[in-house]
Amino acid sequence: YALPVIDAGLDLSVCPNTSVTLNGAGGVSYTWDNSVSNGVAFTPTTTTTYTVTGTDANGCLNTDQLQVTLFVPPIVDAGLDVEVCTGTSVTFFGSGAATYSWDGGVIDGQSFVPAVGSYTFTVTGTDANGCVDTDAADLLVNPNPVVNAGPDQLICPGATTSLSGSGA
Repeated sequence: YALPVIDAGLDLSVCPNTSVTLNGAGGVSYTWDNSVSNGVAFTPTTTTTYTVTGTDANGCLNTDQLQVTLFVPPIVDAGLDVEVCTGTSVTFFGSGAATYSWDGGVIDGQSFVPAVGSYTFTVTGTDANGCVDTDAADLLVNPNPVVNAGPDQLICPGATTSLSGSGA
């Protein structure tokens, strides 16, 4: 008998934590190395070459290989935590990827004036391969102090007086 022409499929490149399913073709049964089962999804942890052994109806065997390459994931940075007073404009910039999406209505690189409170904003960065990573930055907005210069005072020309304020 002629050996079967077994096909492992095309090489793959995937982002970390992505499941893949390998399916052999050209035979009637398939056995993969590296603890892979034909047609069963798994999540590769390193770039690996996988070999499939296919068997045809006559019991003849042949093999083929494919490589699953893991892209290097982006390392996204939301920047430093920020503490400001009411009325101060704040801008967050993500780094480490190609595009950024923030939660809480934040737009990357666009300033906004937040209300008093404590916030955590999370950014999801996507690189050119479609791989993603997230990071978060905290924002604390303090109320402005209330300043009181005291009551108005009327004085005569040449008179001396003492002024005092409070609240700062």
